[in-house]
Amino acid sequence: MKKIDILNFITDFRKAPNSIKTRQQIIGHLGIQHEPAIQNMLEELQTAKVVRQTELNGEMAYQVIAR
Repeated sequence: MKKIDILNFITDFRKAPNSIKTRQQIIGHLGIQHEPAIQNMLEELQTAKVVRQTELNGEMAYQVIAR
């Protein structure tokens, strides 16, 4: 699993460039067994200003803000 897997799941630049996915959707898609790694990668992506943490229906969510 790589950071690009997270980015690809969150958005498809051709179909849904402004898509937002909740943390649970990301973990559910990539596997609960990878939860610590996913969290670390999301933090790295936020630090690099590639994704932004937001809120969707009261849940923590992420949106890609850089290509």
